[in-house]
Amino acid sequence: MGDMPAPQRFRHAAIVGKHQAHGVRELLEDVARFLVQQGLDVSLERGTAQATGITAYDVLDAAQLGKQCDVTVVVGGDGTMLGIARELARFDMPLIGINQGRLGFITDIPVDRFREALAPMVRGEFEEEHRAMLDASVWRDSDCIFTSVALNDVVVSRSATAGMVELRVDIGDEFVANMRADGLIVASPTGSTAYSLSAGGPILHPGIAGWVVVPIASHTLSNRPIVLPDSGPVRITVVAGRDASANFDMQGLASLLHGDQVRVRRWAHKVRFLHPRGWSYYATLRRKLRWYEGVV
Repeated sequence: MGDMPAPQRFRHAAIVGKHQAHGVRELLEDVARFLVQQGLDVSLERGTAQATGITAYDVLDAAQLGKQCDVTVVVGGDGTMLGIARELARFDMPLIGINQGRLGFITDIPVDRFREALAPMVRGEFEEEHRAMLDASVWRDSDCIFTSVALNDVVVSRSATAGMVELRVDIGDEFVANMRADGLIVASPTGSTAYSLSAGGPILHPGIAGWVVVPIASHTLSNRPIVLPDSGPVRITVVAGRDASANFDMQGLASLLHGDQVRVRRWAHKVRFLHPRGWSYYATLRRKLRWYEGVV
């Protein structure tokens, strides 16, 4: 008897791509053909199909992908992954990231190695991790006027042309401080290596059930970043300042007035990331933050 094909862990893969990237159509077609060769059904996310003109595969919107597919392969960068993760986390969808450019923190498979990485992964040979997400809402008086979820961070800040803002911070049921600054970041462990890190915040390991609150260019130098458990909500109220806004993973925006309150809490869903066997969070930090420079 001949060798039987290896059993597949997954049956139906969705593919999501960075629409505007050069050469993305050819790459997406290569990934799709490879997955079909591995015995999987393949569908394209609707926006990806419309932007690339690929017509050889079924086209599904995010909700359909979440119900019909059992794994999603994201081709692009961390920004592409952030966008689709917010839509698919509620379906408990595992995500695999292929990075088209510089390797990201969460899209960690180099594009020139996707075949050797994906083949064992679709057979069930992978490392899996779950990442917490932020559930955010904007309240004006007693009305909720905006909601969003974020994987990286929620940022309340002034506009580029306005002076600093004054923000009241409450954590759980306790008043913490009024802060005068260019803004304030509430970041998840995943977001702790993004804007929060640039603003002087610490790195939180993804296994920590917490988040970090980081002032941006605080008027008072003693206003330092603080690491909090993610068990209670963070409330940020605009006390003073012009043209304040809140953004969510830098991909959603809400304009704020005096008295508006941004509430951030842990979302009920987590993102599932799949990595090749042997993947290491610390190796990712070494590579991305160049901790190896100067080491012989």
